[in-house]
Amino acid sequence: MIIGALLTQNTTWKNVEKALANLRLNNQLSFSAISVSPLQELQKQIKPSGYFRQKSERLKALAIAFTDAGGISQLEQKTTSDLRKWFLALKGIGPETADSILLYAFKRPLFVIDAYTLRICKRHEWLPITANYNEAQNYFTRQLPADPTLFNEYHALLVQIGKNFCRPKSPLCEKCPLNHLRIDSTTKEDQQ
Repeated sequence: MIIGALLTQNTTWKNVEKALANLRLNNQLSFSAISVSPLQELQKQIKPSGYFRQKSERLKALAIAFTDAGGISQLEQKTTSDLRKWFLALKGIGPETADSILLYAFKRPLFVIDAYTLRICKRHEWLPITANYNEAQNYFTRQLPADPTLFNEYHALLVQIGKNFCRPKSPLCEKCPLNHLRIDSTTKEDQQ
């Protein structure tokens, strides 16, 4: 899960699956194996995920840091805030990747914001067009109970809406299942 979260940056999950399959086939799908793997070998295995030179360096650094920190059993003992700071301090791990790791691998209640979620929120006017990652994350955490299972499912549903309806180009707004939740200017005036 953690390896996949890093590899999925700037690519599709389909490409990540190919890279993960390569790592698995070559017995390199573990932090202990990645930490001792030569960079060129690692690059070859993760090439389908794109940006393979950069990702191989970041993946190796993550593997070494993870192993040096005592692995998952030691990291699980950290508070969510401290664990998030630990991941964010690693090169190449930003808020989306850190929160994905925390939600999916560590079962911590952090809502993941991605491009799909931001696009949906802005098009439905749930958030201002200028909203950033933290503002969007705060919006969802105020609206939903802090439940990792719920956050996981909710995020997955938003990804599906983003892929199938709220596409960057040629969105299918008229067919969007969230249309009834759109806050438009007349609704805002009625609420005031």
